[in-house]
Amino acid sequence: MSEPESARRGTGPRRAVVIGGGMAGMLATAALVEYVDLVTVVERDVLPTGPEPRKGLPQARHVHVVWSGGARAMENLLPGLIDRWLKAGARRIPLPTGLVSMQSQGWLRRWPEMQFMIACSRDLLDWVVRDQVASRADVTVLEGTELLGLEGDSSRVTGVRVRSLKGEERVLEADLVVDASGRGSRAPLWLRALGVPTPREEKVDSGLVYASRLFEAPAGSDDYPLVNVQSDAREPVPGRTTTIVPIEGGRWLVTLSGTRGGEPSGDPEEFETFARSVRHPVVGELIAGMKALSDVAVTRSTVNRRIFFEEVRPWPEGFVALGDAVATYNPVYGHGLTVAAQGAVALRDHVAAHGIAGPGLARRVQRAAARPVTVAWELATGQDILYPGAKGKQPGLAAKVLRHYVDRLLLTATGRPLVTKAFFDVITLSAPLTALVRPEIVLAVLRGPVLPELTSPPLTERELSLARRP
Repeated sequence: MSEPESARRGTGPRRAVVIGGGMAGMLATAALVEYVDLVTVVERDVLPTGPEPRKGLPQARHVHVVWSGGARAMENLLPGLIDRWLKAGARRIPLPTGLVSMQSQGWLRRWPEMQFMIACSRDLLDWVVRDQVASRADVTVLEGTELLGLEGDSSRVTGVRVRSLKGEERVLEADLVVDASGRGSRAPLWLRALGVPTPREEKVDSGLVYASRLFEAPAGSDDYPLVNVQSDAREPVPGRTTTIVPIEGGRWLVTLSGTRGGEPSGDPEEFETFARSVRHPVVGELIAGMKALSDVAVTRSTVNRRIFFEEVRPWPEGFVALGDAVATYNPVYGHGLTVAAQGAVALRDHVAAHGIAGPGLARRVQRAAARPVTVAWELATGQDILYPGAKGKQPGLAAKVLRHYVDRLLLTATGRPLVTKAFFDVITLSAPLTALVRPEIVLAVLRGPVLPELTSPPLTERELSLARRP
């Protein structure tokens, strides 16, 4: 099939189509609006008009944070976004100052700020972005619209075929199509129908299950730290974690997780018991006697899955996949939103440099977007494959050596701020994995922590008293 008229003539309106109206889709739209005349967002759901739940995003009921590496990327795309989040009720939590976290090797100290995170409900995160992007005159959102397939051939994607709720079908021509439709993306099938080779795919499945519940926060706890107990993948038992994130509306969002053989249930009577069963019972103790504001929401779709689009040759012009359409990760690491944001920045930068229909643009973007994907993938799967019953590719010798080094690094991070900062720089996707092996970091890791191990959660007396109830 022929190229869009604008691509053939070099004149006329420049058009882009973004598949998916979630966070990744809206960030991709923000990346493109300055370089095209019209962005059309194709969204299967009918989107809420405020910070409310969305049918196609059941995982929104669990803890979501935006690491500083993602927040900076989003701010770069949408200047003023962080302030808008904060005015809407989100919190900027300094790390590790506002964090009480037990990692695999022990409790982290609450040093002065090294990085930060944005914390609130997923509904609020999405709505603030959507409200800013979708309100633009050069953005059209087609809600309740199903994507049927791609138009074009193996050398170039020229648009998409869609169907409305009324059953009406039509073709939307585009100079560039961006798939940001999430974990339900059918991009490999769409591309195969055009004759594009099927990309390699990897999965690592630890059998993880998530269970979350909302509680009424204690009075005066607006600045309460995020509290988290992580599992230790080196112990031959299922990995269990607990997390409290104070969110807007005077609420605490509490999320539990467990790998195969140690999953939490949806029974409200078992929620606190599970929270006390992890490596430290602090989360269970803090929520004891609290007023629950919701039922327990359970999610089981947590497989780490990556599609290596960047390896496909030849790659068609006019098509890019971003966000969860490329890779999904164990949510406990909180990297999905940050990776999507950094992929959108890569999209914006390459379109700015080469034009919306520039030769080789799509392949350049796909390869650039794979870089943050690789970091998040290594961090997530390197841990998850160690849990009992985990399914996936077993680590090789190099990965095992790296794992022992990371164990020592996390131990050192509990009592040496230089290493703590390197850890947070990487975990927030603000620095590459190589930051963990800089000479000064390696030397510090060999020397180990300079302060003794903390034996209890580093909560202040005020924070403890706020959570105590008759």
